Amino acid sequence: MTDIQELLLSRIRDVADYPEPGVMFKDITPLLADPAAFTVLTDTLAGIATSTGATKIVGLEARGFILGAPVAVRAGLGFIPVRKAGKLPGATLSQAYDLEYGSAEIEVHAEDLTSGDRVLIVDDVLATGGTAEAAIHLIQRAGAEVSGLAVLMELGFLGGRTRLEPALAGAPLEALLQV
Repeated sequence: MTDIQELLLSRIRDVADYPEPGVMFKDITPLLADPAAFTVLTDTLAGIATSTGATKIVGLEARGFILGAPVAVRAGLGFIPVRKAGKLPGATLSQAYDLEYGSAEIEVHAEDLTSGDRVLIVDDVLATGGTAEAAIHLIQRAGAEVSGLAVLMELGFLGGRTRLEPALAGAPLEALLQV
């Protein structure tokens, strides 16, 4: 394990039985509260953005906003929020996706992404991959290219990476921590 991984992992708190019994929630708020750890996280993700040739950062609601916006600033790139349906004013593109029980929908402003954009998607956790997969399709439908997906941590036992590999079509999936 690298020094960066050790630092980040040391600032993530396990919360048992949240939000329901049997779930071990990974709370990143202690990491965000530590300026040194948050800076290391931001710098590391900005380095990934640069290495993938990204021209814009997409952050997935809600914790992807917290991580993605400072990454965009650090890398000198634009930031595009991908929101839950009905939260953005004006013309949007939307993408529905299935959840374990039911479905959900995400949206992006139609004019925020163009055919010349290379987009790095940033989020806190990769679990089953449903939201990230929907974001990939949304970005592609907007005419932009996905340069990669970067997450703080991947919950490997949930199979999100396997689900996303076809949609990523060779673009890298970078997880700073594997849990």
